[in-house]
Amino acid sequence: MPTLLQAPLSKDEQTIIDKLVSERMGRPGALLGILEAAQERNPHNYLPLDTLRYIALKTATPLARIYSVATFYALFNLQPQGENTICICRGTACHTRGSRNLLQGTRLDLGLGLEDSESDGTEADKMVLTSPDGKFTVRTVACFGQCAMAPVVEVNHRICGHATERTVRREIATIRGGE
Repeated sequence: MPTLLQAPLSKDEQTIIDKLVSERMGRPGALLGILEAAQERNPHNYLPLDTLRYIALKTATPLARIYSVATFYALFNLQPQGENTICICRGTACHTRGSRNLLQGTRLDLGLGLEDSESDGTEADKMVLTSPDGKFTVRTVACFGQCAMAPVVEVNHRICGHATERTVRREIATIRGGE
């Protein structure tokens, strides 16, 4: 198992992170900015453990703190993500207007089944699943703050209010048709 001192990243990856750290250190929110930029540069839009280790080393920050920040904020991913993201709100307003059915229908449409969840089964928990072909990641959030438009679904960072299963299927078909 690699230690903090071994950080098995390529020289190019290390150089990029070194630059991110030197540009941001000492500024408010530096760690968040470094993590966000490192994730954006990853082809699968996530923060591998080796990247977190190297950031901890270069910022002289305990790995536990880096990890706690990366797991606290929903924008950070610790697993590879699909090329497209469908995010379904599970807040109270969305739930009462059918977001559970949207989630179940989307999972079935993308071949994710209903049993394969990182959640404890309540479906109100944070859930992140990626389709077998790596094209889609389906995730849930507690609330988008768009309750008047419930149920709300975000497809590739675009909010779809008053969403229906038909809406989500159409969005998936559009993405698949454009590939």
